[in-house]
Amino acid sequence: MQNKGRFGEFGGEYISELLVPVLEDLEVAFEKAKKDKKFKSELNYYLSKYAGRPTPLYFAEKLSKKLGNKAKIYLKREDLLHTGAHKINNTIGQLLLARNMGKRRVIAETGAGQHGVATATAAALFGLKCDIYMGSEDAQRQKMNVYRMKLLGADVRIVDAGSRTLKDAINEALRDYASNFKDTHYVLGSALGPYPYPSIVKHFQSVIGTEAKKQILQAEGRLPDYLLACVGGGSNSIGLFAPFLKHKNVKMIGVEAGGRGISTGKHAARISGDGRKGILHGCLSYVLQDKFGQIRETHSISAGLDYPSIGPEHAYLHETKRVEYTSINDDEALQGFHLLSEIEGIIPALESAHAIAYLPKLIQKCRQGDIIIVNLSGRGDKDVEHVARTEGAII
Repeated sequence: MQNKGRFGEFGGEYISELLVPVLEDLEVAFEKAKKDKKFKSELNYYLSKYAGRPTPLYFAEKLSKKLGNKAKIYLKREDLLHTGAHKINNTIGQLLLARNMGKRRVIAETGAGQHGVATATAAALFGLKCDIYMGSEDAQRQKMNVYRMKLLGADVRIVDAGSRTLKDAINEALRDYASNFKDTHYVLGSALGPYPYPSIVKHFQSVIGTEAKKQILQAEGRLPDYLLACVGGGSNSIGLFAPFLKHKNVKMIGVEAGGRGISTGKHAARISGDGRKGILHGCLSYVLQDKFGQIRETHSISAGLDYPSIGPEHAYLHETKRVEYTSINDDEALQGFHLLSEIEGIIPALESAHAIAYLPKLIQKCRQGDIIIVNLSGRGDKDVEHVARTEGAII
């Protein structure tokens, strides 16, 4: 059960006193917007006519046959949305909220660049100034997304501190927010951070699972046996899982980044690896930390999964055993990247490739005729150059 700001013991508002009234105002505006017919109508209009919802639920027949024809595999095609990933669901919602609150500027963090692109896109659409924080390591991996953000009118602020990845981009965005909250809204991209952000992002992303439930009932006449999604901070996975949580017969699996292997310490597996309870970026959850409580550096071939903590509701779902969390390493993710590309003609984002790579292992647990829905959270255009370099190909 969720109490205000909490999922069990997880979540909370571990922030400076300066931001407490700011987030209280945000909570009030969010709760009001959820009940506002005009807000909901406008949100649905832009999700449909601008972003491209509903996204298809595609029966991956060839992939199902390739993996033994034991289970029917469906892909929730969030990769077909405008900007190429599920992130646009949340940014349209939050930018509408920011505009209603009278904010003139938005800021965001980004790892793989997709949230940054989606924020810059929505900012251009609604006429708000936009600044995006991105670690220099991620910017190097995702040069095309950096250019896309600039093309959309955003100022990309490169962060060279720490590990120069998503964690450090969030640090800088929070500092900016604390200094400029009067006219600035922070568009947090995943289901983490201080309350009410995990609930806001879950709300705007739950359209994924709401559609998937309706679509699978139309296609198969029943609910799926398994839901499968990658988990970085946790927005695409909680978006798929949320509308199914009350259906106890639907099993759910979140796939974290195993990096170079759990035993190497170079990974981003907070729950399925060696994370411990701790506080990072305003909330209590599972965190990768050393024995002194210092945040460890993480590694993943996927910039979007390369983060040392996980959304607090995921921590709660793990503790209550409602969702199973596992990991896929870099090499396996690359195999998943190639598998879907070659078998179905769909190039997945490296984040989504982690979920695809887990399918052969999941199939072994399945009964004949089981139904699996995989959230294909993004397309792989942004990752092709990075994969080619990693594999020694020449572009």
